[in-house]
Amino acid sequence: MSEFTPVAGLMGGALIGTSAVFLLAFTGRLAGISNIAHGLITSLRQGKTLDSAWRFVFLLGMVAATWAYFQTTGATVNPRQHYPAGLLVLGGLLVGYGTSMGNGCTSGHGVCGLGRLSVRSLAATLTFMATGGLTVFVLRHVAHI
Repeated sequence: MSEFTPVAGLMGGALIGTSAVFLLAFTGRLAGISNIAHGLITSLRQGKTLDSAWRFVFLLGMVAATWAYFQTTGATVNPRQHYPAGLLVLGGLLVGYGTSMGNGCTSGHGVCGLGRLSVRSLAATLTFMATGGLTVFVLRHVAHI
């Protein structure tokens, strides 16, 4: 289990919020990562280079910031291991399906939607949080994984 790192969490939250504000201010778009990634694929297929460019730059910035964080702090990722591969694949598919059903992911609903006082985003965020808590409970206390 990872150690609680409030400073890193606070800095990460501030960066996410700042990037969401900049994206909204300069493009008028919400920073929902799943929608940005899906839109990148769609706009590339349709040949919309301007639309795909800002999406690519935004996603590249996420990767670059993560890389820069690990390079400057020397921090490492210690992922939990020994999960069955089938469960990981199933979990990924369920997250993707849930994101599609909810018309967005935690970043879109949780950061941008709640900031806009959207009732739909509140319902989606509460559903994400409850599902995550239930999943952890089942995996750790029922299935003992």
